Amino acid sequence: MSRTLPARRAARLLVLAALCATALAVAAQTRPPASTKPLDRIVAVVNDEVITSAELQARVQIAEQQLRRQKINPPARDVLTRQVLERMIVDRAQLQLAKETGVRVDDATVNATIARIAEQNGATLPVFRERLEREGVSFARFREDVRDDITMARLRDREVDSRIQIAEGEIDNFLAAQAGVEAGATEYNIAQILLRVPEAVSAQRIDEIRKRAEDLLAQLKAGADFARLAASFSAGPEALSGGELGWRTAERLPTLFLDAVKDLKPGELAPIVRSPGGFHVLKLVGKRNAVEGRLATGPVQQTRARHILLRVSDLTPEPEVRRRLQDLRDRVVRGGQDFGQLARLHSVDPSATRGGDLGWLYPGDTVPEFERAMNQLKPGEVSEPVQSPFGWHLIQVLERRTEESPIERNRLAARQALRDRKADEAYQEWLRQLRDRTYVEYRLEDS
Repeated sequence: MSRTLPARRAARLLVLAALCATALAVAAQTRPPASTKPLDRIVAVVNDEVITSAELQARVQIAEQQLRRQKINPPARDVLTRQVLERMIVDRAQLQLAKETGVRVDDATVNATIARIAEQNGATLPVFRERLEREGVSFARFREDVRDDITMARLRDREVDSRIQIAEGEIDNFLAAQAGVEAGATEYNIAQILLRVPEAVSAQRIDEIRKRAEDLLAQLKAGADFARLAASFSAGPEALSGGELGWRTAERLPTLFLDAVKDLKPGELAPIVRSPGGFHVLKLVGKRNAVEGRLATGPVQQTRARHILLRVSDLTPEPEVRRRLQDLRDRVVRGGQDFGQLARLHSVDPSATRGGDLGWLYPGDTVPEFERAMNQLKPGEVSEPVQSPFGWHLIQVLERRTEESPIERNRLAARQALRDRKADEAYQEWLRQLRDRTYVEYRLEDS
């Protein structure tokens, strides 16, 4: 069972792959007949690889459908085509760097991710595969798209994490700022349009990009649709989702963003923000009280638990997984068999070698589905089968205790919050540098 940070990364990969699945399925529905398929011309050269017209048009169709599903009016076709092409160039550059530097994703990881996607779509893997192929989506192509998503996520984790440095003094200052802050802190949902500024660019070019940002801000103030402009012009990874970053607590927002929006009302626009990555046009989409508190300021309850994890697969569809777990539960509860021994024999989680023991868990260490079920158990009790993004679990609570002063825990949480705060800016800076050193030859007009 993964702890907090790995679980978040796994969730991110799952979301990326799930979006990929949905987009491919929609694209299949809009694919033109074979008799009208355009000639496969080259539209761009990225280092020593090419992007073809067929690849580009397929991605443009996906982007259009994705925007419509989100009730966002797509920009003009030529504008969207250039936006999608630039995104493909950046993705291709990342995959090339991953290959050059030895980032690999094995088949087992891809298979496990696809199995989780199938589970989230309420289907077994064979049914999910059949559904894709019935819609005209090549399962082999789908597998490679999932592999690419995981590869880019791993590359980002490796390259960006190495750029983020957290000093002990920063942690001290963060904890001091959090002292006395009650649970229920504010969460913000911000949308952005990012106009990236290349490295080593002239002052005149920087001024031109700034004026473009000012023009976009003026259009928005005059009533233009933010999501449509984000889809048309933003270089941010969330551009095709209307520019929305999603709900984040204050400590997990870049300081520049927080300072710009904290006094705004939902729907209001912030003044243009300049960061090392470029110019940001920001809108406060929403503001609410956080569901979870920030850092522990008093006694914290810990739970020591162990579990048995099984996953749905070709050989073990969901009903069979649940039946097996129910049988294992009966053997423990009614037959008196040792939970740890059964975990060693049956669990597919790495914790199986420890009898499924996850050690002492703090609130938030596990995914919500697991934590909710675990919190309902008394020491010694065994749960019914519980589903999470990782599969199906049996959970047994061994004991509970209260930690009076989780100082080191808070320091770890503060370090992670500061890392999250810096991650977006570091990622954008890394992407900018990668894009600037990538050889690109455009042939879009020729196609």
